[in-house]
Amino acid sequence: MDRLPVTPDDINAAWLTAALARRYPGVRVAEVEIVARREVTNAHADLRVRYDASAGAPSHMFCKMLPVADPARRQAIAGTGMGVREALFYERLAPTLALRVPVVHVACHDASDGSFVLLLEDLGSTGCTVSDGPTSVPPAAAARALEDLAELHVRYEDPARRAAEAAWVPPPMAGGDYGDVRLRYGLDHHRDRLSTHFAAIAELYLAKRQAFHALWDSGPRTVIHGDPHIGNLFDDHGRTGFLDWGIINVSTPLRDASYFLTMALAIDDRRRHERDLLRQYLDARAARGGVAISFEEAWRTHRLQAAYTVPACCQVVTFPADATEARRIFAAAFLARAEAALEDLEVRDALRRFADL
Repeated sequence: MDRLPVTPDDINAAWLTAALARRYPGVRVAEVEIVARREVTNAHADLRVRYDASAGAPSHMFCKMLPVADPARRQAIAGTGMGVREALFYERLAPTLALRVPVVHVACHDASDGSFVLLLEDLGSTGCTVSDGPTSVPPAAAARALEDLAELHVRYEDPARRAAEAAWVPPPMAGGDYGDVRLRYGLDHHRDRLSTHFAAIAELYLAKRQAFHALWDSGPRTVIHGDPHIGNLFDDHGRTGFLDWGIINVSTPLRDASYFLTMALAIDDRRRHERDLLRQYLDARAARGGVAISFEEAWRTHRLQAAYTVPACCQVVTFPADATEARRIFAAAFLARAEAALEDLEVRDALRRFADL
């Protein structure tokens, strides 16, 4: 496997046999069929595999690699290193963690050019579902998911363990032109479709981006998922699983907990249960020996972290005219969660009182 496949079509029987052999000794692939393909941020494909000898390997897999259609976008995504980090997560950390993630069959990367190939559990074939946007994580499942996040967070609060097992995990990205340009476009062209709270914090963020990212990065240090919103989660018969580990980073654990509460729960469920769920997260941390965080500190941080939903919506607020109906439904639900959290948590007031912003 000297050269990684560039497109899903490059995944032939010979390459896949060699790639699967590490986890499925004796496997012999006869044929690879691409059932469906699409490009979102990266290139995705659904594969059906026929074997001469399966050795336990599955007949369906989900393929993820760098985008194919647009060379400039491919280079830009490669430059972020997200695919390499996700491959490293599945290869090195996922097997040791209790939280639910897709089963990994192949995780390859080339750090020299940012390319990667992930062949993961086909969630549809194992009875799992991914949200359409409005569908949210129920409170009981959210409590379990926060316990799973607490396990990850506490495990890597020890700097020595982080250095030994996860030295490749970077600090969080501090935003950049990509998000700023899109937020500015949304404010300039679609302000009438944005809430007053959202627009005010977006303007402030664009003026003081570095200060915001420094604020969101303050607190105890550990490995976090970095992006646990509803689109990066899946439901496994009532248990929440975590997808898309490309933004894994070392930051404050409350960054994960807050973003999950604001962007994975239904708005009404968050309003009713977020305080109790935050307490359950803190209790789960304490039970695992985590760094002590009081509820008052966690609640204040939650309000400040909720401002992160603004840059997280940078693509949504461009309201692209060519978006599919499914994409519009998802985007509307995503933005609605952000806007409700900003208002409910009085985030603009929290930024003034606690962060001098």
